[in-house]
Amino acid sequence: MERRVVSVWLPRLATDRLCRTRPAWRSAKLITANSGTTRQVMAANGPAQTHGLRPGMPLAQAMALAPDAVVAPHDPDTDRRLLDVLAERCGLYSPWTATEGACGLWLDVAGCGHLFGGETDLLDQLSGKLKSLGLTNRAALAPTPGAAWAWARFGDPAAPILEEMDQLAPLPLAALRLSPRMVGDLAALGLRRIGELLDLPRPQVSLRFGRDVLWRLDQALGVEPEPISSIRPVAPHRVHMAFVEPMSRVEDIAEALRRLLAELCNRLIQDGLGARRLDFTLFRVDGTLCRVEIGTGAPSHDPGHLFRLFRDRLADIRPGFGIEAVRLDAVATQAQTAEQSDLDGPAGGGDLPHLLDSLSNRLGPRRLMRLLPHPSHIPERCVRRRPPGAPTTVGEWPAGRYPIRLLAHPDPIDAMAPIPDAPPLRFRWQGRLHQVVRADGPERIAPEWWHEDAEERDYYRVEDTQGLRFWLYRQGHYGQPEPPRWYLHGVFP
Repeated sequence: MERRVVSVWLPRLATDRLCRTRPAWRSAKLITANSGTTRQVMAANGPAQTHGLRPGMPLAQAMALAPDAVVAPHDPDTDRRLLDVLAERCGLYSPWTATEGACGLWLDVAGCGHLFGGETDLLDQLSGKLKSLGLTNRAALAPTPGAAWAWARFGDPAAPILEEMDQLAPLPLAALRLSPRMVGDLAALGLRRIGELLDLPRPQVSLRFGRDVLWRLDQALGVEPEPISSIRPVAPHRVHMAFVEPMSRVEDIAEALRRLLAELCNRLIQDGLGARRLDFTLFRVDGTLCRVEIGTGAPSHDPGHLFRLFRDRLADIRPGFGIEAVRLDAVATQAQTAEQSDLDGPAGGGDLPHLLDSLSNRLGPRRLMRLLPHPSHIPERCVRRRPPGAPTTVGEWPAGRYPIRLLAHPDPIDAMAPIPDAPPLRFRWQGRLHQVVRADGPERIAPEWWHEDAEERDYYRVEDTQGLRFWLYRQGHYGQPEPPRWYLHGVFP
């Protein structure tokens, strides 16, 4: 399939963002300026540019030309976050979207045009939606990202689709995404158009101006590949639904989710897959979006079970001015094998997997887990936390040696031992003195051989006068330059 790339240019993103929060500024001469000793104009809206204010101009000069101009602080981080949201919102037009620079978007729309009545209608809907959000934009479509970028900024606005690469010839050299300095060097030699550069011998151009000029030219023409990473991984299975009128009732959102789940599960069943993680994205009318995520411990294509996992979280959705479209992505899938059912009902543990999924999504994906043994003598390494549905590993639990309550991190204590390798007579933990009456040890535990910087530990099981039993260890040996250190690692019942 031929590559079809859309480049969206948002030349006034910074000022348009400010005008979205303060509509009164749309008619004012609005500019943004950086902070510091040398303040410059970073962005200007339409009325400001009409009065001669341009980005890069010193702020003092701009205020001399337009004393009534409104100056707002430049906030590139907020502009970047808005651009990321817009890139995700463009997922309604293509599953593959990305940001470009500080004011641009990429969309790979190969195979998507027929869903909107053609590529021309797709561009019209995309540009119209951005315009309804108060964002000045130009969109163009071409076979390569470089050509789409050039046509969006320097091409004919009346013909947003680049049909032939020969149409790039009259465009200025800045359309090749060259640095201003390089454009100036080429202009000094009389080269101002892409067509003039095409007529020159390639070896002389490369020798005189370096590799970047020909590299950018080949990218625009499609000779040199230009891969671009999507802002989010493209889900292998995706379904979406758009509405004629925005909706805001939770019941309507739930019904839309049911229909999407039924359609998605049918596709998964045909492919012999089950969902492990689903993303439900809701697109608001004001350009923002909301996302709800669920996960399962085992692959599932049961729409009823998956809807129950979403149901408890639908009440937290804030529709704002209304939801105009929704999308459901199967972000992670897994092959689902058929199970032999018993005579008295289905096999596989009954409702336990469903219960585990409900608890995991309600409490959090990392709050519900199972502990499995791990072959290591170091106490804090002999246990591994795994998801509830993880298979049981081969291994045995250490019996009788370790306490039930093991501290997450060994706690330093002050201990006194009569002779080396003997258990302590007394120790102080958390400001309280414990007198030892019974003790057992030492039990030396050494780290794995590949942990060269780890020290050996000598563990003791001790009991104080009140019957409390502790698990202590000494790290280091007496007679060394540094004295040994004592720690409390666990408490016996």
